[in-house]
Amino acid sequence: MIDQDLLLYLQDGFLTEQRRLRFEEVMNKRSYFLTVVAEDVFQMHNTSAVLRSCDAFGIQRFYAIEDRFGSELDKNIAMGAEKWVEVERFSTASECAQHLKQEGFTLVATSPEVPLKFQGQKPLYFLQDYRVEGPTAVLFGTEKEGLSEELLETADHYLEIPMQGFTESFNISVAAALVLYELSSQMRSSDLPWKLKDEEKAKLRWEWTCKSIKDVEAIIERYRGK
Repeated sequence: MIDQDLLLYLQDGFLTEQRRLRFEEVMNKRSYFLTVVAEDVFQMHNTSAVLRSCDAFGIQRFYAIEDRFGSELDKNIAMGAEKWVEVERFSTASECAQHLKQEGFTLVATSPEVPLKFQGQKPLYFLQDYRVEGPTAVLFGTEKEGLSEELLETADHYLEIPMQGFTESFNISVAAALVLYELSSQMRSSDLPWKLKDEEKAKLRWEWTCKSIKDVEAIIERYRGK
């Protein structure tokens, strides 16, 4: 449980009023309703760029499946987004998919071309035609191979960004930005319950405050020892 007296002490003593107001402004636009899953992205700067897009579009949680490659975010690309967006890491696609299903998410697989064996099994939408109707997780795969067959099979829908030129697909960071812009705009203009609950705001208020104060652990220790 959050110590409200301690939170007030930290905010009054170590944060500017402008900073506190900024927290509230951003928090009111944040959402867990829409999320992104990146599977085995080889180049970490791509993962970091997707994370930055999540922050920019108000997506509070990002899922990374790290079965084959490293797990270090490129902080120069993320530009501090890793401080404000929650990153959930999974070692396997099945573990991640199971978790999201249990949380009530619809899994939407992005793919420039759905493999023949999956065609016709589930609905395929162009991005501009897809409609968010409930908690939605958009799945993106590794740069060269795309999503694994496991995630393609687990997905509820397939999503394609129409291409007009010779290029066969967008870079994952560009694709994620396009998808997040479209789907988050839809979500915000709908009557869906996408906004944070009071208890979720309280949790973020505490976490963001602590992340904004240098040596906060020592400050808290001194406060509790008084």
